[in-house]
Amino acid sequence: MLTAADRAIVKATVPLLESGGEALTTHFYQKMLSEYPQVRPLFNPAHQSSGAQPRALANGLLMYARHIDELEQLGDLLAKIINKHVALQILPEHYPIVGTCLLQAIVEVLGADIATPEVIAAWGNAYQQLADILIGAEAEVYTAKAEALGGWRGVREFKLVNKVQESAEIVSFYLAPADGGAILDFAPGQYIGLQLMIDGVEMRRNYSLSAAANGCQYRISVKREPSGKASNYLHDRVQVGESLQLFPPSGEFTLSHSDKPLVLISGGVGITPTLAMLSHALQSQRPVHFIHCARNGQVHAFRDWIDALAAEHPRLKRFYLYGEEDGVSRAADAIGLLDQAQLEQWLPEDRDLDAYFLGPKGFMAAVKRQLKAAGVPEAQSRYEFFGPASALE
Repeated sequence: MLTAADRAIVKATVPLLESGGEALTTHFYQKMLSEYPQVRPLFNPAHQSSGAQPRALANGLLMYARHIDELEQLGDLLAKIINKHVALQILPEHYPIVGTCLLQAIVEVLGADIATPEVIAAWGNAYQQLADILIGAEAEVYTAKAEALGGWRGVREFKLVNKVQESAEIVSFYLAPADGGAILDFAPGQYIGLQLMIDGVEMRRNYSLSAAANGCQYRISVKREPSGKASNYLHDRVQVGESLQLFPPSGEFTLSHSDKPLVLISGGVGITPTLAMLSHALQSQRPVHFIHCARNGQVHAFRDWIDALAAEHPRLKRFYLYGEEDGVSRAADAIGLLDQAQLEQWLPEDRDLDAYFLGPKGFMAAVKRQLKAAGVPEAQSRYEFFGPASALE
């Protein structure tokens, strides 16, 4: 039971989280992943080594501590966490492991003088409150997905029915259920969870659904990362006819219903969720501006498909920006980095629009600033991270 005294103690730790939260969460992950190997499949090692996962957790703990008296102020943070957890099948039995390691990390990093029994008790109660909220919300989502038409709980076997090279780096995988049954519908922008066994080691990864829902198969489009075990495994070793284990679609970053002009902005593999959004938007009469940035034409995926849609739908305007000319590929509309002047030239004149953007963090940070400077309302400027949530400021 979280008391008023507990809340006061937790809020008093905010300065410590502001100054040393990342060191605390880094130690927490090292401790948990070494002492509890059963949770390793739930975490991407690349996000650990880059520091993205510890930073995301540190930010989440800080936000929770700041708003312990008014959890509604957390906004969509809880929804993001819940959807990520559901996509990876986080279960109630995982929460005590996290709680135990978090409290131990607080003691070991902050020291007994700061992490007094009262502080540990308060954070233990605060963590249990958060765990109860998440477990309850996730249980509702799991049940809803299992009971929906074509839905399921846990893993379901799918067969790879087609594999298409989309660019020098991106391959699409078309997946149909092995049982031949219906599959769960999904909203444009959502992703699917995969359970992979690579050389005897379990890994779980999320990949955006890159084609509109059709009721019979899913498509993911995966970029080969030089050191990515999962992406290289999918590119090199998974062949048509083989099985993959899928978790149901999830994600809160979805295309909202609106009649406003739609702008989809992507960098690199960030294009994948915008493809399903584009297909859905073209079923309405809203104008769509599709802006994609790539290093060069060889790594630009889905250009032919988007060009064909633009020829068919006059209300779709597409713009391509390449960082460099490669001397081989078709020309882009411009060369260089996306700057304020270029973005404003490609935006609709009416800035009362809905913008969705995805890509590398630096790219998204720049786009967020540029959209605001161009007069796009901040509430209508939406973005999603591939991996742990982070701040764009």
